[in-house]
Amino acid sequence: MPFLRTARGRRPLLPAVASAVALALALTACGPAEEDSGADTAADVRPAASAPGTDDGPGTDDGPGTDDGPGRDERLPGGLPDAVRDLDGWRGGGWRDWDAGNWPRDAQDFVNPYVKGVWDAARMRDAGDNHRGVTADELATASAATGTDPEPRAVEASEVARPYHEHAAPVGKVFMDTPRGPMVCSGTVVRDPANPGRSNLVATAGHCVHGGGDEGWYRNIVFVPSYNDRGRPAGQLGGAPAHEVAPYRMWWATWAQTTSYWIERGDAVSGAEGAAQDFAVLHVEPEGGPGRSLEETVGNALRVNFDAPRPRELAGLSSYGYPAAAPYDGALMYTCTDRPGRLTVDPAQPALYRIGCTMTGGTSGGGMYATGADGRAELVSVNAIGPRPTTWLAGPYLGAAAEGVFDAVSERFADGG
Repeated sequence: MPFLRTARGRRPLLPAVASAVALALALTACGPAEEDSGADTAADVRPAASAPGTDDGPGTDDGPGTDDGPGRDERLPGGLPDAVRDLDGWRGGGWRDWDAGNWPRDAQDFVNPYVKGVWDAARMRDAGDNHRGVTADELATASAATGTDPEPRAVEASEVARPYHEHAAPVGKVFMDTPRGPMVCSGTVVRDPANPGRSNLVATAGHCVHGGGDEGWYRNIVFVPSYNDRGRPAGQLGGAPAHEVAPYRMWWATWAQTTSYWIERGDAVSGAEGAAQDFAVLHVEPEGGPGRSLEETVGNALRVNFDAPRPRELAGLSSYGYPAAAPYDGALMYTCTDRPGRLTVDPAQPALYRIGCTMTGGTSGGGMYATGADGRAELVSVNAIGPRPTTWLAGPYLGAAAEGVFDAVSERFADGG
């Protein structure tokens, strides 16, 4: 039986109709509480441009542009409004007044200046789900398309065993501010070939970092691995100890990149447009400042397979995430496993993976995992769209366009993680 090695031995994959993917991975020498006790055509391969964070880095609060770390500089991209040029004002609370009308809709450059204390436990708890629904018309069109299989039966999501750092170490929540308010997605720590064993990369959905042509880049994006590690009820999170809410601290996005396809076709509300390439990569740093990498901190990272078997060639696919829309509340991590079928939303693009699953909005960006040739879990897609009420989830096939985004971020930080 295939297995994954953990710090406590070997954990077998779970048998099911289609075998579930085990994400229990090697832990760090010290547990999270010790770590922080308080604290595809060629045209589609072009990754969308991003700009580095323009602050002096997480953990500092004395002025912008003073860090000379990898990929960091003092420049802001051209065309930004004056309100965003004043980063001190942004830190001082200007982010609360962010209005989509004051933000260039066609802005290509990501800017995410560090704002100390913007994400406290209560604000994380109350962030809304960043759901991309699918309309009845879109479903009818997809169902009529060649390359779409019958809609799968619903698979009831099950809770992931706790503590999460022992059972799904690479999984976490992504928080972001949008013109519609604070929202949440999910994400996965993934391997960085340019920094083996020291990755600071997180895979998520494109709509978790950029609203498509109507909205531009989101703000105050952070990744929290093993969020709510012990699985406290949502009502207890506002006053929960920091080391339980964010056992490995918060990791601020210093860079984000998604596909040009998503930026050009994505929509802030409807999910089908752009879904075929709804993929993004974050480069992150811990809120306390550069130190050990994200991969070293959580204990492992997953390989991304950009040449995975097509949907009907896989025996099983497991999805993980933090569903936040009713009947869920975003506090707990859930998973579904099913044999994937095809969903075609753009005949010019590969079919999406689709599995039966009841997880709702907030799951977006969470990984879809398969068992690789070496018996280990690997990421083959990310949750992108689903209907309401949710009976299935679908995510893009990660081909050349997604690989182009991934390589661009990896190469940019090749000299320092």
